[in-house]
Amino acid sequence: MAQPAVSKNANIALWALQILAAAAFLAAGIPKLAGAAQMVEVFQKVGGQWFRYVTGSLEILGAIGLLIPRYTFYGASLLAIVMVGALIAVFAVLGVSPAPAAVLLLITATIAYFRKEKQ
Repeated sequence: MAQPAVSKNANIALWALQILAAAAFLAAGIPKLAGAAQMVEVFQKVGGQWFRYVTGSLEILGAIGLLIPRYTFYGASLLAIVMVGALIAVFAVLGVSPAPAAVLLLITATIAYFRKEKQ
């Protein structure tokens, strides 16, 4: 499937989404790796501390990928998968609002779709 045509304005909007998403995922990933008390507590319920390190690392790697044009599709795809996992955790274990994870899933999936490389 070929990359969808993106106008100049759409490209600007995608870059804005990429920057905002990267900031959001850095803001989420850093506390996980730093061992913030709230993150330790959440991941004790979800799957253990090793999972906190994996999730935080994936979020930071994906955020960096969003900002490097060659890796944007891969970073966005990785983060979309992480958000699917977050939604599963929200519904199965945590019982909190799924809205933040759902919005981030929508944003990262949109970025991945429009930044897909030409085949």
